[in-house]
Amino acid sequence: MGGPIIRRKDALGVHSLDRFAFTVPDIALAEGFYRTFGLCALRDGTRLDLATDASPHRWGTLVANGRPKKLSYLSFAAYDDDFDRLAARFAVRGRADAHPLADSRGAWTRDADGTLVQLVAGPKVSPAAPTPAPAAAPRLGKAAAPSRSGAPRVRACYLSHVLLFTPDVQAQVDFYTQTLGLRLSDRSGDLIAFLHAPHGSEHHVLAFAKSERPGLHHSSWVVPSIDDIGLGAERMRDAGYSKGWGLGRHVIGSNYFHYVQDPWGSFAEYSFGLDYVPAEVDWVPGDHAPQDSFYVWGPPVPDDFVVNHEGP
Repeated sequence: MGGPIIRRKDALGVHSLDRFAFTVPDIALAEGFYRTFGLCALRDGTRLDLATDASPHRWGTLVANGRPKKLSYLSFAAYDDDFDRLAARFAVRGRADAHPLADSRGAWTRDADGTLVQLVAGPKVSPAAPTPAPAAAPRLGKAAAPSRSGAPRVRACYLSHVLLFTPDVQAQVDFYTQTLGLRLSDRSGDLIAFLHAPHGSEHHVLAFAKSERPGLHHSSWVVPSIDDIGLGAERMRDAGYSKGWGLGRHVIGSNYFHYVQDPWGSFAEYSFGLDYVPAEVDWVPGDHAPQDSFYVWGPPVPDDFVVNHEGP
């Protein structure tokens, strides 16, 4: 993550999803959920910031307001010398006031659904290469698996992406490609679409799924191995967070996954092995048939997996 400046020649676009933010009814429930999940949950009164052991960067912000969960804003980061040109696109789109729960840095506008979007200048916090590296092979003559009681606690490495509900997938694709310079990776008709950043990016930093209204479906967090996905899912079940979906493997993006449902109906995903799009590669988007776009293998999809629990 981070490292040298990676650029795609003649491409103007953000390099990272810097932060996502939403409000929840109860911050104590949020703290318990995300700490158990494997994140550093940094609480300050009614505010909770999400970081990882690997980086002090604050990937997510939750604020308790006693009302049902609601997406607040997304923040994206660009290289310093790209900021002014991207901010000019925000001005054309229509500048907006900063969200009251955020700092006032950078430029602000609203996406096609009216969700606030922040642009900041800053370092690349998305991975500069496919990560993490595969684990070393176990030593011959030694048992590879730990005991159940001795299994290590799973720790997330970084935020991979967020997936949002939207009533108009194409309108959101148009906004984020034309205004922020993201690029279409793959889609399935008007049901779902995946976008990557141009300067070296995982297959998607942002995705959209069709729904009757906007909302947050899930945040996705990379862990070091498939085994960590299983260990994380088991720890969450032991803590009472048993609703979710996995273990499985996606078709679009290729990653292994397990989703855990949070106390408000959305999900946090353990992810490993997502496709990577280097800065110099032209990824050819596919339009996948719905019946062959969701997952290669895994348990049946829960009935409420694509239910939008976020109110108007």
